[in-house]
Amino acid sequence: MSTMLYKRVDYSLSKLLHDIEHGDIALPDLQRPFVWPAAKVRDLFDSMYRGFPVGYFLFWANEHLTDTKQIGVEQKQAKVPRLLIVDGQQRLTSLYAVLKGRRVLNKDFKETSIKISFRPIDGQFDVADAAIERDPEYIYDISELWKQGASSFRFIRQFIENLCNHRDVTDEEVNVISENIDRLYKLQEYQFTAMEISSTVDEEQVSDIFVRINSQGKKLNQSDFILTLLSVFWDQGRKELEAFARDSRQAGGERASAFNHFIHPDPDQMLRVAVGLGFKRARLKNVYSILRGKDLETGEVSPDRRDQQFEVLKHAQASALNMQNWHDFLKALIKAGFRSKAMVSSKINIIYAYIMYLIGKEDFRVDAYRLRQLIAKWYFMLVLTGRYTSSPETVMEADLARLRGVRNQDEFVGTLEKIINDSLTNDFWAITLVNKLESSTSRNPALHAYYAALNILGANVLFSSMKVSELLDPMLHANRNAIEIHHLFPKKYLKSIGINESKLINQVANFALVEWGDNVRISDESPEEYFPKYASRFPSAELSEMMEMHALPDNWTSLEYSRFLEERRKKMAHVIKQGFLRL
Repeated sequence: MSTMLYKRVDYSLSKLLHDIEHGDIALPDLQRPFVWPAAKVRDLFDSMYRGFPVGYFLFWANEHLTDTKQIGVEQKQAKVPRLLIVDGQQRLTSLYAVLKGRRVLNKDFKETSIKISFRPIDGQFDVADAAIERDPEYIYDISELWKQGASSFRFIRQFIENLCNHRDVTDEEVNVISENIDRLYKLQEYQFTAMEISSTVDEEQVSDIFVRINSQGKKLNQSDFILTLLSVFWDQGRKELEAFARDSRQAGGERASAFNHFIHPDPDQMLRVAVGLGFKRARLKNVYSILRGKDLETGEVSPDRRDQQFEVLKHAQASALNMQNWHDFLKALIKAGFRSKAMVSSKINIIYAYIMYLIGKEDFRVDAYRLRQLIAKWYFMLVLTGRYTSSPETVMEADLARLRGVRNQDEFVGTLEKIINDSLTNDFWAITLVNKLESSTSRNPALHAYYAALNILGANVLFSSMKVSELLDPMLHANRNAIEIHHLFPKKYLKSIGINESKLINQVANFALVEWGDNVRISDESPEEYFPKYASRFPSAELSEMMEMHALPDNWTSLEYSRFLEERRKKMAHVIKQGFLRL
């Protein structure tokens, strides 16, 4: 007979909320962005009110984490949650926040309230708004109902008195309203079913169970387990990750802030940085076990080993969240020619490049100037090659493994330089990169590298005396972008000569950066019409340099379109190479 890995337990809503409030059930989502729309919360309460089933909860028993104290808590043992939530966090967060009147965080990590309204005369739920707030027929915020104490009687009486001040209320209506408010109040008794997975089950089995019974097929990430573990052992550490993520989304004014124009990292991404620096690992698969204090060879779990590993993480996370480290690293991206998130096609490139930056600074004490140059080249290479596009954890794990025998800063720099040189071979520049530019998406990483090269080389915008770097400045905010992507062969012109396929019209080799005013004026003119007019703005030497920077072949306006694309891809690859070599 097979061993049961879980047991079924029934909970009333009030019991669930009591256990959350007293720390028996860990609900870390109260510190994380709440992603459910208010309409979904409304529907949840409506279904419960009508007695419909609203799904189960999946908990993981936590008895294996005994004799536990929070990192940094010296005087007393911190309460360890008896159960960790595996599935149902957003539902529980909704219920807890509404019934307890607790504020949640939105996607920008700003506190907000979930306000659900209820019309007692017909039992209708709505998302609260200004019109409902003025309507005496509604309970504007049902959270107020449960704040009154043990009975709904006083709340009902006050509601009916207020309604009577606005209109006549019949005895029948009084009865309906009273019954419906009392029925709403008694949602505290609504019964939920939870499946509690045994504490003997490891995190891989928990993930597998979740996937098998979850109809949406959502996959639990290893970072989810580690963030939950932080809630148990080092809640302050998790709060620091959440605060950094929140800070990165809000301009800090005069104070030091994680805010920047490249990336708004999530807590789990900054956790990856800390893990990469502290444990030199990209795969999070084993990190959960390491932080539990598990010996990966014997399987033995030791509280002392756990505390030691958390100390490693604690120091690494302090470096990862250090504002000076963060912004010094971001300067390397600017050095590489990248100016804003509009030029970022992969967040993982930034996260993994930051790990390398921190290893160079913290472990090998690489000179700041030398390190910035190195990481600028490293990041440029990552963008160009798509190094972490496929199996990113596996590739980064191999990159970190190359550093295990490194003893000093020269060897560290040499190791990264070798990876760069091995990646950017002559064949890469002449063949691979040219092929990468054969694309019709403006999010093409090779196109971003081309714009970065223009920044590095100090190129002017096409037909302009302003530099590309000046007009790509993320601080510029107008009704139209200061700089726009112009089709060198305009769309309507191409269609007029029989080229109708979007993949051909929108080839990146047909894109050029111009000021928005020029883009408007050129409109649908053929290159042979508009180019001489705009070329006449510049002396021949300046025009020649501009054509070189913008990869325009000689006599490009008269070239057959497919030939033009082919020749320009080669020239764009050459400009990208020159930009990289300038680094």
